[in-house]
Amino acid sequence: MLDILLIRAGQTDYDTQGRIQGTIDLPLNEEGKLQVASLSEQLGQHAVAAIYAGPGTATQETAELVAEFLHQKVKSNKNLKNLNLGLWQGMLVADVKSKQPKVYRKWLENPESVCPPEGETLQAAKERLQDVLAKLSKKHKEGTIALVLPEPLASVLVHLLRDADFGNLWQCCCQSCPAWELIPGSQPLAIANSTPIEE
Repeated sequence: MLDILLIRAGQTDYDTQGRIQGTIDLPLNEEGKLQVASLSEQLGQHAVAAIYAGPGTATQETAELVAEFLHQKVKSNKNLKNLNLGLWQGMLVADVKSKQPKVYRKWLENPESVCPPEGETLQAAKERLQDVLAKLSKKHKEGTIALVLPEPLASVLVHLLRDADFGNLWQCCCQSCPAWELIPGSQPLAIANSTPIEE
């Protein structure tokens, strides 16, 4: 079976400010670069067949730094773009909590029932990820591949592959440091929709 090495994109200025980034394109900040460098050293022991990353600048920068240590080239996939959080993007999480307390609480407790205003549902993001995983599982029958994703899309992937709760997606929207986890024998790859997509 295919193992997934999930690597979260590093810190941006929005993370330090507590702002919702979503699909707003920001680079890593200086702290983020230092964190990813440290993260890359931890990953040096892992042999991966390929590294796939979403299109955002911080995600690409994270992937490139990691790729140097893993002796791989980054393969970009536009379908690994972050969850579109619509009109929430650029707002402080604290402002959403104070101005839209009911929506804030609902997205905390049952996020699949909420669509950010002019944004993307979690179900749509899940289907997008399933399509990517289906294609990758056909291309890579076994071994390990790395996926470099921003939050909260990384949490959506964990939900899919581990059948886990989403957790606090408000906190995930402002992930302050990169992290990684190895998800072995990713079962949902076999049941994912195999609609062809462009890498």
